[in-house]
Amino acid sequence: MKLLFFVLIGLLCVTTVYTQETVVIDSSKVDSKYREDQFYLAITYNLLANKPSNLKQTGFSSGFHFGFIRDFPLNQNRNFGLGLGLGGSINSYNHNIYLYETEQGDISYINLSDADIGYSKNRFSTYLIEMPLEVRWRTSTASEYKFWRIYTGFKVGYVVANSTKFKGDLGKIKHTNLKAFNDFQYGLSLSAGYNTWNFHVYYSLNSILNNDANTGSEALDMSAIKFGLIFYVL
Repeated sequence: MKLLFFVLIGLLCVTTVYTQETVVIDSSKVDSKYREDQFYLAITYNLLANKPSNLKQTGFSSGFHFGFIRDFPLNQNRNFGLGLGLGGSINSYNHNIYLYETEQGDISYINLSDADIGYSKNRFSTYLIEMPLEVRWRTSTASEYKFWRIYTGFKVGYVVANSTKFKGDLGKIKHTNLKAFNDFQYGLSLSAGYNTWNFHVYYSLNSILNNDANTGSEALDMSAIKFGLIFYVL
């Protein structure tokens, strides 16, 4: 995960330098039917919402999101339209609930704080294929590559894999592909900003874990709120 983080930071630096270069446009080659087709890369901080009172997030919970969006202009000026994309997402959540699979194949949950179990790492991660659908407004023109934008919409993702990692009094334990997660994750998204740098927020409309998830006293009906920066490259 640390290697992936530094690789992404390097890509962002290269992207920023490239997109801020002065571009000379030949007016004879301006495309009046241009589209804002874009590759995107986002880094977010992931919060758990609707969490039970005994669940606490620990450490930094991160998200990495990437993909491509096809632009469909809806007006003559081509500054208003729709965007439909395909991408991927890697999300981690650090917290004090230990997920594990019993010998019978059931999923159990232990609150590490209540059980007085010491640990230095406890998190679960999800890996998704995502499809964003956006309503897009921008101040772009056929010859202007730097512009203001507001993109809002809906994003649905399918969890292709998941994992949990624990390090503490119980040893080093890792599980993969536990049947504890909802296969589909969906929610509302908003991206707004100028040129390469844009603020991004995602609000999940369903829970991360399935309906069977609970600590005995409370259901783990928690959802995700992700906010950070998103970068677009034409």
